[in-house]
Amino acid sequence: MTQTPDVVRARPRRAAAVCWIAAIAVVVVFSVVATGLRGGTEGGGVFGAADQVAMVGLGLLGALGILSFTRPRAEADKNGIRVRNVVGSYDLPWDVVRAVRFGRGAPWASLELVDDDVVAVMAIQAADKEHAVEAVRQVRRLLADHQGSVGAG
Repeated sequence: MTQTPDVVRARPRRAAAVCWIAAIAVVVVFSVVATGLRGGTEGGGVFGAADQVAMVGLGLLGALGILSFTRPRAEADKNGIRVRNVVGSYDLPWDVVRAVRFGRGAPWASLELVDDDVVAVMAIQAADKEHAVEAVRQVRRLLADHQGSVGAG
């Protein structure tokens, strides 16, 4: 039998790498465009330093928006699971979790709660393949241990 871990931590790996590359690319592209903003326009306007700074600022804002997709995290222990998604966070004791789902074709794992609600666990993504499968197995072990101790008690 496999030993249950004390703490399981998960975060998306492949998505984080893609987001960082995309964020850097956006900043570079906007910076290159900003250096080309000089002279007049057909409408009689003139591009100045403020327009260049604004273009770089837009690139930075775009990069921050992309990097927000690296936010998901999950941490599970004997007391429960804490999930942080792109938008929203959950701190759930095991008593409210019925099952950990990671169906074929699902983009990420999810928690089925006793009130029939479902909480996405975006930190455990199918794109991470074996890393994601192992994280789900470990989280399921923690849940099973809790359910076994509650049933025995």
